[in-house]
Amino acid sequence: MIKSLLVANRGEIACRIFRTCRDLGIATVAVYSDADAGALHVREADTAVRLPGAAPADTYLRGDLVVAAALAAGADAVHPGYGFLSENAGFAAAVQEAGLRWIGPPVEAIELMASKTRAKELMAAAGVPLLAPVDPAAATADDLPLLLKAAAGGGGRGMRVVRELSDLPGELTAAAAEALSAFGDGEVFAEPYVERGRHVEVQVMADGHGGVWALGTRDCSLQRRHQKVIEEAPAPGLPDGLRGRLHEAAVAAARAVDYRGAGTVEFLVAPGGRPYFLEMNTRLQVEHPVTEEVFGLDLVALQLRIAEGEPLPSAEPPSPAGHAVEARLYAEDPARDWQPQTGALLSLDVPGVRLDAGYTGGDTIGVHYDPMIAKVIARAPTRTEAVRLLARALERARIHGPVTNRDLLVRSLRHPDFVGGRLDAGFYERHLPELTAARDEASARLAATAAAVAEAARNATSTTGGGFTRFGAWRNLPSQPQLRRYRGEPDGVDHEITYRPTRDGLSVGTEGVRVVSAGRARVTLEHGGVTRHFDVFPADGKVYVDTASGAYAFTALPRFTDPADRTEPGSLLAPMPGTVVRLADGLAEGAAVVAGQPLIWLEAMKMEHRVLAPASGTLTALHAAPGLQVEVGALLAVVTDPSEEQPA
Repeated sequence: MIKSLLVANRGEIACRIFRTCRDLGIATVAVYSDADAGALHVREADTAVRLPGAAPADTYLRGDLVVAAALAAGADAVHPGYGFLSENAGFAAAVQEAGLRWIGPPVEAIELMASKTRAKELMAAAGVPLLAPVDPAAATADDLPLLLKAAAGGGGRGMRVVRELSDLPGELTAAAAEALSAFGDGEVFAEPYVERGRHVEVQVMADGHGGVWALGTRDCSLQRRHQKVIEEAPAPGLPDGLRGRLHEAAVAAARAVDYRGAGTVEFLVAPGGRPYFLEMNTRLQVEHPVTEEVFGLDLVALQLRIAEGEPLPSAEPPSPAGHAVEARLYAEDPARDWQPQTGALLSLDVPGVRLDAGYTGGDTIGVHYDPMIAKVIARAPTRTEAVRLLARALERARIHGPVTNRDLLVRSLRHPDFVGGRLDAGFYERHLPELTAARDEASARLAATAAAVAEAARNATSTTGGGFTRFGAWRNLPSQPQLRRYRGEPDGVDHEITYRPTRDGLSVGTEGVRVVSAGRARVTLEHGGVTRHFDVFPADGKVYVDTASGAYAFTALPRFTDPADRTEPGSLLAPMPGTVVRLADGLAEGAAVVAGQPLIWLEAMKMEHRVLAPASGTLTALHAAPGLQVEVGALLAVVTDPSEEQPA
C-alpha cells in the first residue's frame, strides 16, 4: 500500500496528482527548483524538497537528485507526471532500484516506446500502418515536406516542419538542440509531413493481470508549434469502423510491450481517413481530463491502483457519456509569434467549469518553464453544448496579469470550422490572422472609457453608500475636461478619454456614451440604448476591465508622450526574458545581414525563439553572446540600413 508519494514534476500536473492523493489518504512530497520555491505545487504538498538551481537540466531532469529527495522525505512511491523524466527508462529503473514504487509502465515498455524510432519498428512488426521514415542525410526535394521529431520525448519540443531542402541542416540543428535541452537526448528523426492531417489518440489503461482498456478517442488537432491547444473527447466525426480500428490498434500496441498503467497511442489520420501510427506516450497525457470527464473516471487513481498490484475494476471499461473539451491557457501572445509572457498573475478565476491550474492569483510566471497557466475543461451532454460552455467560461473569466491566449481560445471555439468539426493540424496556420485580429475598436474604447470613469471615482473625495461616487457633491469642479490615456494590450492601440465632473454626474467625451453609475471597481455605461457593466481592476500601472462579452487590459499612459521614450531604428530587442543559446554563423559587427534573417536564438520557457534582422544592412553593434541571460527589451544588436546613413 502506498503511504507517501513524491511527484517528480511541477506546476499543474503535480497539483493534479496531489488532489487525488488527498482523496485517497496518501501523503504528498513535492520537489522544487529555486525558481519554484514559492510555487503552488510546493504550497499544496505535505512535504517539499529543494533541487538547487533553476534550469531544468540542473533540477527536474536530475533523476539522481529526485530519487535522493524521495528517500530523504520518506516517500515510498514516485509519480513522474508528464514531460521531464516521465518517459526516461533510466529514471524509472533508478526509482525501483532505490526500493521505491514506480507509478508507470515497466522499464522495458518505456525503452521500447519512449524512443519513437524503436516504437515505429515494433509497430511495423505488429502490422500497424506507419509513415515511412526518411533519412535526413539522403532527403531530396521529392521527400518534402518533412517533419523532424525528437526521438526521446513529445510535447512539441524538437519538432520542425521543413518545406525547403536548403532549410534542412539548420532545422536539424535547432531541433536537436531543443530536444537535448528538454529531454537530455538530442536524437532527431524525420518522416513525411501529412498536410491537413488530424491528430487522434486513444487512451489505454492496462493492469498486471492481462486487462487492457481502450478509453475512447481524443482529437488534439488544434496545435501551435506542434503543441496541443484544444483537445476533446470523443474525437468528432470519426466513422464507427475507423474508431474501432484505432481502439484495436491501441490495445495491440499495449499488449505488444506488456504495458501497465496509463498510456496514449497517437495516430495521424490522413484526409482520406487512413490512420498512421505516430507514437505511444508511456505516461499520463496533459489532456487526460477530457477522458476522465466522459468516462467518469480518475485516471490518476487508476494508476495508483494498478501500481499497487490491483486489477482494473472490470473486464470492460465503463460506457462513455457526453462530450468534453479542454483548452490550454498559456501566458503567451499568439499575435506575436506565440511569444511567452512572464510576470505577476494577479487574478485567475474561471467559474463554472473544471480548472486544473499550476498557478493562483498572486503567483509569478517565470521564464524557466512551460508557459501553461492552467487547463480549462467543460463537459456537457453534447459537443455543441460543451464547446459553447467552454467558450463562455473563458470569455467571462477574470485573468489579470501577463498577456494570455484567452481571446484566441474563445475565437477558436467559435470558429465555423471548429464548430463544424472540420479539424486538422493546419487550423492555426490557415486561420491565425483572423483569430488574432484586433478587436472591435468601439468596444475597446468603451472599456477604456470605463477605466477612466473608475479612476475618476477613485480620485473623488465624496462617496455615497455602495461605493458609488456623487460627483455633484464636489465643492470645486474642474472647469476643463480631464484627460486619461490608455494603451490596449496586446494590440498597442492608444485611447484618449476625456471626462468632466458636473453637478449632474460625470460627463465623458466618448461619443454617445452616458455614465449610468460610477464606482471605484464597477462602472455602468449606456451606449446606443444598451446598458453594459464593467468591472475595473487597476494594478501596477495597468488597468484590467472585465465585461460580459470579454476582457480588456490597458497600460495607463502619461498625459503627454515622453520624447525620450524612443528606440533607435534597427534595434534588435529581446522579445522576452531568456538565455542567448547561439548566434548565426559568422555573426559579428560589420557583417551584412538580410531582412528577416535569423540572427540570434533565445531559449525561454523550454522553447527556442528566433530574433530576426528588422531590415537589410550592416550589423553595427552586437551585445548578445551565447549564455547571456537577458531581460525583455534588452538591446541585443543594431542593424543599420546604408540608405538611411547620413553623409559626413
